[in-house]
Amino acid sequence: MPEIVFKGKEYVYNHHLTVPYRPLVADAEKGVGAPDLAGNLVVHGDNLHALKSLLPRHAGAVDLVFIDPPYNTGNEGWCYSDGVNSPIMKEWLSSNPVDSEDMLRHDKWLCMMWPRLVLLRELLSERGSIWITLDDNEVHRARMALDEIFGGDNFVATVIWHKSDSPKNTAEYFSQDHDYVLVYAKSKESWELNLLPRSDEMLARYKNPDNDPRGAWMVSDLDARNYYSKGTYSIVTPAGRTIEGPPQGRYWSVSKERFEELDKDGRIWWGPDGRADPNIKRFLSEVKQGVVPQTMWHWSDVGSTRHSKTELVRMFSDRSTDDIFVTPKPTALIERIVQIGASPDAIVLDSFAGSGTTAHAVLKANAADGGTRRFILVEGEDYADRLTAERVRRAIKGYAWVGTQREPLLEQKITFTQFKKADHWLAQVEAIKAREGFADGDLAEQGTRKEKRFDRIAVKLDDGVLRVEGEKKISKRVEGLGGGFTYCTLGEPLDLDKLLSGESLPAFDALGEWLFHTATGGTLPPRPKKRPEWYLGEATDAHVWLVYRPELAFLTSPDAALTLSRAKELQTWGREHDAERGQPKRHLVFAPAKYLSNRQLAEHGIDYAPLPFALYREA
Repeated sequence: MPEIVFKGKEYVYNHHLTVPYRPLVADAEKGVGAPDLAGNLVVHGDNLHALKSLLPRHAGAVDLVFIDPPYNTGNEGWCYSDGVNSPIMKEWLSSNPVDSEDMLRHDKWLCMMWPRLVLLRELLSERGSIWITLDDNEVHRARMALDEIFGGDNFVATVIWHKSDSPKNTAEYFSQDHDYVLVYAKSKESWELNLLPRSDEMLARYKNPDNDPRGAWMVSDLDARNYYSKGTYSIVTPAGRTIEGPPQGRYWSVSKERFEELDKDGRIWWGPDGRADPNIKRFLSEVKQGVVPQTMWHWSDVGSTRHSKTELVRMFSDRSTDDIFVTPKPTALIERIVQIGASPDAIVLDSFAGSGTTAHAVLKANAADGGTRRFILVEGEDYADRLTAERVRRAIKGYAWVGTQREPLLEQKITFTQFKKADHWLAQVEAIKAREGFADGDLAEQGTRKEKRFDRIAVKLDDGVLRVEGEKKISKRVEGLGGGFTYCTLGEPLDLDKLLSGESLPAFDALGEWLFHTATGGTLPPRPKKRPEWYLGEATDAHVWLVYRPELAFLTSPDAALTLSRAKELQTWGREHDAERGQPKRHLVFAPAKYLSNRQLAEHGIDYAPLPFALYREA
């Protein structure tokens, strides 16, 4: 398979393996509801480190990844700062931030994305998919990287999002009106997309003019272009008109025998008088409950960039617009992605969370259908709390909106020809003002001035389009969608050298979840309410235990050792716990020391794994 080559690839190819594990640390004050690391999460921290932190609980469990990474336009000012220990990387770091003059900015972008995409793939379930928004700057390089990491066979589609609701007349060449959404499955054989509901316009095509008891239907052509050896027969209409055969160059799509069966069953429409060319009736009750997604998404269906900014400004109407994220994605866009790619119980991950749109979309989806979808957001910038998490809080609890409601009254593209009719358009503007009660004229003279619908009439020329809008100040309460989330930061890295020296001893849960994942390759399951002391959880082939307290006095004492009595307790518990399965599972025990021989370990069904401590030797 072809490979993408870029400067620094050899240094980042397996960089994800060297990233230290940092446990998630919940901040109860900044979340909504009781802290729960198995629930909705907003994580503040470097997204590469955060993805590594998610592995113990979420490896192979995420059903949908949506990311909106830097587009690498040269104007974003992002920095490559993954700390790869190599001279070439250190050289690059000295020339950050990346800008349009940086001849290696595309290589740097790929170096930044590669380890993140690898970890995102590890987090995806077999039924999962990844959706990435990009523009022309990097979409072709992203395709090549994704083909290599996910496999070209798992490419699903490139969606075109028509993001602009008006052309940019200031563009140097073309007005860039679209972005891309790349879609890859973890395994296309295991992935199933959800059909989209039919729109009102689609449903309106189904009618029932003949009062068929099977309900509404629409017609589809009986003839087709594809050659069909049995599709050239003549047909006689109920009114007696003979149709010698299908239109020239086409063929009936069913055989004569099948046609007669359909006609007998009332599935052929001959028109109201029985003289029309035949069509097949397709009943709404018999077609799929949804429609296959298309690869063209218009802003009128999934929102535009202007709509997304307006949406965010409304949610934060009590703040200066300087605090608002400049390039949010519309909620409707991610709602469409969730609708197609996530089941009602899915876990949805966004590791470039920005303004928190993904969480908002998941909450709206759950409120609409009663689903239990969970979201995980990761944001490394300093606005993670004040913007990302705050948007989620407001979406959950509701918010007051004090703002301006606008209604378009006139939109006219002003070409040079139209410009020469300036007097005409100015007169149109004045007429609109008079109609809405903002000019002295006939209405005032006649005493028939009506109550104003707007507070003011705004007139502006925007990207070559004359816009007249009625503006009205409004204040209302938007009800919350319900739910909750846990706000997390990243704890100190688990450092083996510091473990050995006793300088840094992590909490039991932090060490336990990482040991469980690295030893079993699985995710730590929810703890049983009545779990025995030292019990971590059940893996596919073993029960996993950790004899540990983050205390030097304990770790250097005989109490921390795996003893014969402790081995017997484990064996007895395992037999009782696994009684229904017949064959009890083995036990994997992490402890600083053991007082058992290998024969005794085997007799009790125990695999012993020493913790990385030399401390107990001093006891």
